[in-house]
Amino acid sequence: MISADLIRKQLEHTIGETDLTGLGQKIQGKVRDCYIVGGNRVIVTTDRLSAFDRVITTIPFKGQVLSQLAVYWFNKTKHIIDNHLISTPHPNVMITTEAEVLPVEVVVRGYITGSAWRDYQAGRPVSGIALPSGLKKSEKFKCALLTPSTKAAHGEHDLPISSEEILKQGLVNGDLWKQVEEKALALFAFATEEAAKRNLILVDTKYEFGTVGEGKNRKLILVDEVHTPDSSRYWIANTYAQRFAAGADPDMLDKEFVRRKLMELGYMGDGEIPVLNDDFRVETAQKYISTFERLTGEDFVPAVESLDMALANLGREQRS
Repeated sequence: MISADLIRKQLEHTIGETDLTGLGQKIQGKVRDCYIVGGNRVIVTTDRLSAFDRVITTIPFKGQVLSQLAVYWFNKTKHIIDNHLISTPHPNVMITTEAEVLPVEVVVRGYITGSAWRDYQAGRPVSGIALPSGLKKSEKFKCALLTPSTKAAHGEHDLPISSEEILKQGLVNGDLWKQVEEKALALFAFATEEAAKRNLILVDTKYEFGTVGEGKNRKLILVDEVHTPDSSRYWIANTYAQRFAAGADPDMLDKEFVRRKLMELGYMGDGEIPVLNDDFRVETAQKYISTFERLTGEDFVPAVESLDMALANLGREQRS
């Protein structure tokens, strides 16, 4: 683990946004800046921190952690489904195949927590699934649940949607959606086993899928990110049972503590965004880095190469 002092020094040098003028069309998401170059997509993972579908602040080294973890998992899951990764010219950058992204995200849940628990407490179904009565917070489901949501437009919130409604609205055709469900559950099962080797529980995670090719050659692939602390919840495994029995929250290695901090400050996505102080930003960076090291078994090495230089070189390569 790198020192808190090194992280604190990086506070003034976080990557808030990028501008690759002349590289290609820019599409800015909550965390990633994407550039369309021919049939490829250049994905730059910034240090922006999002919660409740809003950008809150920046976190030192967060982009590098997310990008390198996505690459790690893309390589680990190729036996289950192909993905869009082509190359990584910088720890914050992925060159990927441009795909037609499906208009829904797929969340797979192994435990009841987060938004699912809030819906359950309010008596609402979770993506059309009516859950049994008597569940306790953080309880494990008998089998993993697939709970889709619509992809939010800029400034809006993701909304849960049932598989039946996806098919009814024609958002995804039946055969393709069956593949999505099978691949999402297979990915979750595999990552659950991998996380367990590191004394971690994969609680829930979000997947995004796209297609490449035309007609009979159209193929489903995995896109965006996979099994990162921004798209997934992880808990510490060997303390879960005792803490659950005591009614305490699990030991967490994910972004839920950020959401809870914001809720303590009275923020759930609407109104003015609260300011998170530097101590909290450093603590958040440490959690991201710790998750990287736990999941990969490798030491986190802060990027030495300048992102600006790497992007400038990439721009020259693409224009030549």
